Amino acid sequence: DREGRVLAAANGAYPVYYPHEGWAEQNPEEWWSAVCQATEETIQKAGIAPEEIAGIGISNQRETTAIWDKATGEPLEEAIVWQCGRASGIAQEIAEQGHAEEIREATGLQLSAYFPAAKMAWLLRNGGEERQKRAADGKLCLGTIDSWLVYKLTGDHAFKTDFSNASRTQLFNLKTLAWDKKICEMFGIPVCALARVCNSDAVYGATTMEGLFSEPVPICGVLGDSHAALFGQGCLKPGMIKATYGTGSSLMMNIGDKPIQSSHGVVTSLAWGRGGKVDYVLEG
Repeated sequence: DREGRVLAAANGAYPVYYPHEGWAEQNPEEWWSAVCQATEETIQKAGIAPEEIAGIGISNQRETTAIWDKATGEPLEEAIVWQCGRASGIAQEIAEQGHAEEIREATGLQLSAYFPAAKMAWLLRNGGEERQKRAADGKLCLGTIDSWLVYKLTGDHAFKTDFSNASRTQLFNLKTLAWDKKICEMFGIPVCALARVCNSDAVYGATTMEGLFSEPVPICGVLGDSHAALFGQGCLKPGMIKATYGTGSSLMMNIGDKPIQSSHGVVTSLAWGRGGKVDYVLEG
């Protein structure tokens, strides 16, 4: 409510599939169904009318990667989950070409199949030349969960992501604050297949959630899950740190408005963009 009190909460379950050893994938349409189910259940639990909802925010697992048709929204493959190792050969290939340090300096991230860049490259390669041509022609979308949900939620199918999620793809330049065309070329990913990067507190569009709301409700913010936790814990000044305990454990520290590169294996990314300004984080 207006005082920040939680009125209700609900969960929508969706499975993880393991088709091969070391692989993990999910169905994007099942994400969408789970979100719709949980939203409707939350409103019912809260005992409020849908028209009382003032705005929607999205917090998402950051590295899971999907590919879909830009015109129809149809997923072309199951999404590759963050812990999936199927793209490790692509990361190794790029490392052998001598690009690992260049990529780290530009993106703040150590070259790894953990991040979406190699996953996106695998999704394009797995679809063959026809899929690669469609991506280059701007007919496909490659994105993380937040961009898929924004696409599904908005009536005009907006294809957008925020600074925190973009900075975890290993394709986003931390200094220019834009998709790095050279690194995209290394992975064979057309920039036109990537989402428009917006401030985390931007209005991403509006949604009726397939008729749940009588009037469109604005989507007023997007943040990757760990970054949202950093913000939620009030770590808004340089030097403030939060710890995450979940599937893995990590520390994240706000380092202010300038990127700092670690020489000890800690990665750098963007905490968020808000009010037209960005903050950076160290994470390990």
